[in-house]
Amino acid sequence: MDKKPATYEDLEALPETVVGELIDGELHVSPRPAPRHALASSRLGGELSGPFDRGRGGPGGWFILDEPELHLFGGNVLVPDVAGWRRERMTELPQTVGFTVVPDWVCEVLSPSTSRLDRSLKLPLYAREGVRHVWIIDPIARTLEVHRLDGRSYAPPVIHEANARVRAEPFEAFELELGFLWDAR
Repeated sequence: MDKKPATYEDLEALPETVVGELIDGELHVSPRPAPRHALASSRLGGELSGPFDRGRGGPGGWFILDEPELHLFGGNVLVPDVAGWRRERMTELPQTVGFTVVPDWVCEVLSPSTSRLDRSLKLPLYAREGVRHVWIIDPIARTLEVHRLDGRSYAPPVIHEANARVRAEPFEAFELELGFLWDAR
C-alpha cells in the first residue's frame, strides 16, 4: 500500500513541543532543541544581528531570523535554526507564516536527534534551492562548518574548531568568537 504524502495540515496538527518539517512528501518531527543547541543558536543569532541586521559595528543589509518556516519548491517546508536574507533580495518581511524567498544563508545547529536530517536530507535540498551559504554548527564537537554553493552542490566545507576567532562567509566583515557559542559559563 502506498503511503500518502504528508501535507501542511499534518504540520499544523503537531504539538508546539516539537519542530515539524516536510521533505519530499515525508513528515519529519524533531524534539525542541536541547540546552546546548539552544545556547549556540541563540548566541549566533544575537552575534550576527547587531552588525548585519541592525548595522551596529557592521555593514547591515540583512534580515537575520530564528527558526523561520521556509516554504520551498515542491511543497517542502524546512525550519533552519537561523537564516538570513540580504535586504536587496527580500526588501520586507512577508505577512504570512512562511517565507517563499530562498534565504541567502542558513545555519543548522546539530543535535543527536537531528544530525542525519540536517546533513543527509536538508543540506542537498538547500543546494537544490540555491541557498548560497550553509553553516552547520556542532555544539558537542565544537565545530563550525561553512558550506558555499558551487554550481549545484556545495564545495568542500571550511571547518573551524574550538575557540577559534573566524571571519566566515558570507559574514566575513565580522569576527565571530566560536567559544562564545558553546561556553555556558
